[in-house]
Amino acid sequence: MKKLTVAESAEQCCKKCSMIFLPAVIAAIFCFMLSTVVFAAEAKPLYLDPKAPVEQRVEDLLKRMTLEEKIGQMTQIDIEAYNNPKESHVSIDEAKFRKFVREFKVGSFLNGIAVPPERWYDYSMKLQKINFEESRLKIPVIYGVDHVHGTNYLAGGTIFPQSFNIACSFNDELATKMGKITALESADLNHHWDFAPILDIAVNPYWSRVYETFGEEPLLAVNMGTRYIKALQGEKGIAPYKLTACAKHYLGYSYPRSGYDRSPADIPDQYLYEIFVPSFKSAIDAGVMTVMVNSAEINGVPVHASKRILTDLLRNELGFKGVVVSDWTDIINLYTTRKVARSEKEATKLAIDAGIDMSMTPNTTMFCVYLRELVKEGAISEARIDDSVRRILRLKFELGLFEHPYPRKDRFNRIGCAEHKQANLQAARESIVLLKNNNNVLPLTNVKSILVVGPSANSKRNLGGGWTLGWLGRPENEYPANMPTVYTAIKKQFANADVQLLEKTGAAGTPERAKFDEMAKKADAIVVAFGEEPYAEGEGQINDLNLPVEQYDMIRTIQGTGKINILVYIGGRPRLLSPVSDKADAIIFAGLPGFEGATALAEILSGAVNPSAKLSISYPSTPGHCIPYHHKPSDKSTAQYPFGYGLSYTTFSYSDLQIKGLSDGKVQPNGKFEAVVKVTNTGKTAGKEAVLWYLTDEVGRITRPVKRLHHYEKISLNPGESKTVTFVIDAGKELSYPDEHGKPVMEDGFFTLLVGDKTARFELTGTGN
Repeated sequence: MKKLTVAESAEQCCKKCSMIFLPAVIAAIFCFMLSTVVFAAEAKPLYLDPKAPVEQRVEDLLKRMTLEEKIGQMTQIDIEAYNNPKESHVSIDEAKFRKFVREFKVGSFLNGIAVPPERWYDYSMKLQKINFEESRLKIPVIYGVDHVHGTNYLAGGTIFPQSFNIACSFNDELATKMGKITALESADLNHHWDFAPILDIAVNPYWSRVYETFGEEPLLAVNMGTRYIKALQGEKGIAPYKLTACAKHYLGYSYPRSGYDRSPADIPDQYLYEIFVPSFKSAIDAGVMTVMVNSAEINGVPVHASKRILTDLLRNELGFKGVVVSDWTDIINLYTTRKVARSEKEATKLAIDAGIDMSMTPNTTMFCVYLRELVKEGAISEARIDDSVRRILRLKFELGLFEHPYPRKDRFNRIGCAEHKQANLQAARESIVLLKNNNNVLPLTNVKSILVVGPSANSKRNLGGGWTLGWLGRPENEYPANMPTVYTAIKKQFANADVQLLEKTGAAGTPERAKFDEMAKKADAIVVAFGEEPYAEGEGQINDLNLPVEQYDMIRTIQGTGKINILVYIGGRPRLLSPVSDKADAIIFAGLPGFEGATALAEILSGAVNPSAKLSISYPSTPGHCIPYHHKPSDKSTAQYPFGYGLSYTTFSYSDLQIKGLSDGKVQPNGKFEAVVKVTNTGKTAGKEAVLWYLTDEVGRITRPVKRLHHYEKISLNPGESKTVTFVIDAGKELSYPDEHGKPVMEDGFFTLLVGDKTARFELTGTGN
C-alpha cells in the first residue's frame, strides 16, 4: 500500500466528507481545521513554490482538490449576486459572498460599474481576503471586467473611442496604446481578466454591437486585435502583476440573419473560415490566454453546444490551449431559449462536452450542483473536469495570482494622467471621418456666430455609448465634470465667436421654433449633433436603419434656413444619412469618439486638426440592402459611402505604382515580391493619409470577393512632400483563400492590385490548379 503524506491524507478525508454528504457547515469546519494542520505540517506545498515549473504546480494542486473545489473553479459569479447596494455600487455583502466561496468554492467573479480607484482597491482587497479565509487550498480569485475601450469601468480612467472608431484611424499603434493604457490603469485594481478585444466582424449594420468591433474587414481585427492583446498581456509597467485579454465572441456572432443580438446566423463553412476565423487565429498566435464564446447559434447549432466549433476547430485546428468561458447565462440558455436541452442539467452536459471550461452563470450556483451530479452519475468524467481545471489553474499561475493576489494603491497617479489623456485625444482625432465638405466649408474660419443644435449637442453620455461607466452608460451627472460636450468644446475652440446652444428646434408655431428662428438668423453656421443614445447588446435592437423622424425633421428645419449646416453623426452603427445628406454642406461621422471626442471634433471643425480617418464599415444608403464591401461580383453595393472612404482638408495623389521582383509579371506559389507607390500631398495643408492596398482575385473556383484589403499604412505628409510606400506580397499568404475545410487554395490566374486610383495586374502560375 502507498504511504500517504499528511496532505494527501487530508485531501482524501475532505473528499470523503463530500461523498458521505456531511452537513455543509460541519464539513467546512472539519476540513478547515484539518487543512490548518496540514499547512502546519507541510509548510510549503509544491504548488505554492513560485520557483517550481507551472505544470508541476498545476498537477500538485489539482491532485489535492475535491470535486467540489474543481467545479468551483469552473464557475463565475456576477457582482450583483453579492453586492451591497446600500454601501456602494461596488461592494460586498459579506454573508452572501462567503456562501459562494465557502459552500460552492467559486473561483471567479466579474463586473461592476465605474467607481474611483480607491473604492475598487477596497473592494478587491476585501474580496480576496475573504476568499483566502474560506479557501482550504488558498486558491486566489480571478476577476473579470469589460474594459473594452480603455478603463471604462473606472472613474477617472482613460476612456478611448470605441473600437470601430479606432479602426477608422487605420493606425495600429492606437490599438497598442489602448491596450497598454488599459493595463497600466486597471492591473493594480485586481482587474486580472479584461474581456477584450472584440474580434467579431461587423458585416450586418443592424447588429447592436457594431461599435465594439474593428469594423467589417477581417484584416483590421487581425492587426488591431493582435496589437491590443500583445500590449495588454505584455505590459511591463504593471509588474509584478500580469493581465489576460479575452478574444470574443468566438465565432460568427456578428452575422445574425435578422440583425438582432444573439439571434441565429447561417454561415457556410468556407465563409466562416475566410471572414470570421482569421481574427481569432491571429489572437491565438499572439498568445491570447482566454476566449469567450458566441452567445448565438450557427447553422442551427448553438455555439455553446458545438463540439465542432469549440473543440475540433478552436483547440485541434487553431491550437488554442487556454480557458474558454461562456458568455452571460448562455449555458442556461441552451435550455431556456435555444431549446436544445430538456433541462438545465442536460444543458450543462452539452456545454461541458462541447468544450466550455468556465460558466458565467452568472447569478446562480445550480451549475455547480448539476455538474457535480453529472460527474457522480458518470455522465461526465472527472478527467474531463480536470482538463478544464488544469487550464484555469494554469492561467492563475501564469498571471502570478498566487504570489501577488492583492491590489495595490501606490500608483493611482497614472490613472487618467496627462500622457494617457493625450494618447486618447490622438485616437479621437484620427478616428473621426469627414464624409462631405461642399465648397470646402470646413474648416470654419472667420465665423462670428455658431449655433450648436441637437440631442447630442450637450450630451456626455452619447459620446461614449454603451460599456461606458456602466453597461448601458450612466446618467449624465455621473460623467466627469471636466469632460467636454460638443457644445462646450466648440465654445472653447472658437473662443472669439458667439457660440450658442439649442437642443431642439421645436415644431412650427411653437415658442421653441420661434427661439430657434431668432438664434438661426444670427448664426454664420449651424452644427447639428444627432444620432443614437447609449445601448448595449439586446438593449440596442432596431428594425430600421432610419433615425427617429424627429431628428430628420430637425435637420430639414435647419437646412431650410439657408445657413451653413454641418451634420455630426454620433452613434454606434451607421444609421442612415441619405434622407438629409443632399442639402448638408458638410457631414462628419463621429461614431463614438470617447471622452476626448468632443475636443477632437471641435479641433477638426476649426482646422486645428486635419481629419485623416476613413470608414471601417460600408455606410448604407438604404435600410433594405446592406452588404459589406467584400461582397461577391454577382451582388452590388448600394453604400452611400464605401469602406475606406474619408476626406481631408488637403489632397493626395498616387503615382509611379510599380511591381518589383517579378519576371514577366508572373509569380510562383512560394514567391515574394514588392509593390511600391509614391504618395504626394498636393494640397496646402499638412495631413495624414491611410494608404490602403486591395487585391482582386479575378477568377476562383469558389467565387471571390470583388476586392479585399490586404495591407494598409498611415503616413504623414507636409504640403508638397512625397513618400514611397511599399507592400510586400507573399504569394502563399496574400494570393490564397481557404476552402470549406479551412485548407488554403491557390489557383493560377490574374490578380489586380489597387491602391488609391492606381491599378496593376500580375499573374500567379505554377499552382497546378
